[in-house]
This record gives sequence, C-alpha cells and structure tokens, in this order.
Amino acid sequence: MPELPEVEVVRRGLERWVAHRTVADAEVLHPRAVRRHIAGPDDFAHRLEGHRIGTPSRRGKYLWLPLEDTGQAVLAHLGMSGQLLVQPHETPAEKHLRVRVRFADALGTELRFVDQRTFGGLSLHDTSADGLPDVIAHIARDPLDPLFDDEAFHLALRRKRTTIKRALLDQSLISGVGNIYADEALWRARLHYERPTATLTRPRTTELLGHVRDVMNAALAVGGTSFDSLYVNVNGESGYFDRSLDAYGREGLPCRRCATPMRRRPWMNRSSYFCPKCQRPPRVTP
Repeated sequence: MPELPEVEVVRRGLERWVAHRTVADAEVLHPRAVRRHIAGPDDFAHRLEGHRIGTPSRRGKYLWLPLEDTGQAVLAHLGMSGQLLVQPHETPAEKHLRVRVRFADALGTELRFVDQRTFGGLSLHDTSADGLPDVIAHIARDPLDPLFDDEAFHLALRRKRTTIKRALLDQSLISGVGNIYADEALWRARLHYERPTATLTRPRTTELLGHVRDVMNAALAVGGTSFDSLYVNVNGESGYFDRSLDAYGREGLPCRRCATPMRRRPWMNRSSYFCPKCQRPPRVTP
C-alpha cells in the first residue's frame, strides 16, 4: 500500500495538473470505486459537475481535492492498487479504469482513477474549518507536517505502552508511516521493532523522528517506492527508492553497516526486516 512519500508524489502531480480546473462532468464506471459515497455513483458524479477544484491536500496516506466554495472535498484512498492519472482525452481507457473526470477547459487532459484490486476509492465529504474531511479528523498529523508536535508524540509513546513499530503504524499517533518506512527508519535508528515504547528517552524519540523524516524525504526525492507497476505518479511513472532500501526486502543480504545477513520475521500479517546485530531484540524480563 502506498505510504506518505508515494501519496505526496501523487498530490504534487495533482497540484500541477488538476488544481484550479472546473469539472465539466464525471463518470463512474465501477460502483465499488465510490462505495464510501453512501448516496451512490450517480450522486457522486452529479455533485462534482461545475465545481472548481482547489489545491490538493494530504494527511498521512489520505489525499483530497477540495471543491471550492462548497465546504466539501473528494477524498481519495489509493488502497493496494489505486492510481490517479492525468491522461490526454484520446488515450485509450485503462483496463481497470473506475472513474473519469473531464474538465471544462481546452487543456486536453482528464483525471482518471484506475484501480485493479478495487480496495481504494473516492468519496465526497464535508470539511472542517481547516479544510480537513470530517471522516479523517481522527488521523494524526504526519512527521513532515510543520505542525507535527515532537514532544506530544514522545509523551504519547510513553503512555501507549506498546512496541515501537506498532506505534509507528498507529495512525492516531503519527500518520503516513507504513511497513516499508518503519523498517527503514528503525534500521537507521538501530532499534528493534519490538522495543517497548516506554523505554524510549526523549533524545531517542527525537533521533527516531529524524530518521523517519530523512527516509521519507529521500524517498520523495526519487518519486517514492515502486515494487511493481501498481504504484505510479499521475503521469504513470514509477518511483525508484526501492533501489536505496537498507532494510525492507533485504532478507539474507548483508547489512550495509556491519555485513551481518539481514533477517525477516512475520509480524502482524506483514514482515519485519532487521539486522540481528545492529538492532538487538529487547531483553525479556522473567
């Protein structure tokens, strides 16, 4: 599933190619793509028509397109395979095209939502005074947000009484961090994924957040991480951060610090990748 860097890459593309354009019409080609819009596909398409799209925004893995002067926004969740593509009108429809949005201008491009597995979707929601869709008001700020509170995050870790990777994936504490970037940041910080959060000092939390930000910014610089053709930017291009990963997917390969073979362990229906020497497991107290 796309994490913060991948979603931010898409958001930036939408800001360049879609912001401040007026919707001429929308077409829902598969009802599952708008299943979270309770009023149904026809209502979704009708409510977009004639409205101007504002500057796309993001929180964590969610992005949205505000409809100017309506107090509403189109919320997009990419799921496992969702793609928001800006395509010329004449480009043949993709096999898994689910929603098409045409604009009332002469630029010659349209917005398409393509989703092979249909786990993602689009929906229309009311927004709060700060423009945040109401259904994601519980999602915490992400570490690249200028308003993210490092001290509050540290205190929340101490109170949570959980393990550090679970905390990094808890969207009520910090948003946008998924399995890939959690493993990468923990490797950089030399922290085992089962390290209890109650043992983290303020300096260690600060160091970890620094690594989270560094790895996400590095991924952003090369377009995010693409392991297959399902994640692409709005122009259909893949990201290249998979070539720079230090931990994720490197089972059996030498640690880039100490040359110890990297390990993989099953973890919450996922996998955790770590160095058994650099990231010592926590001691188990009797």
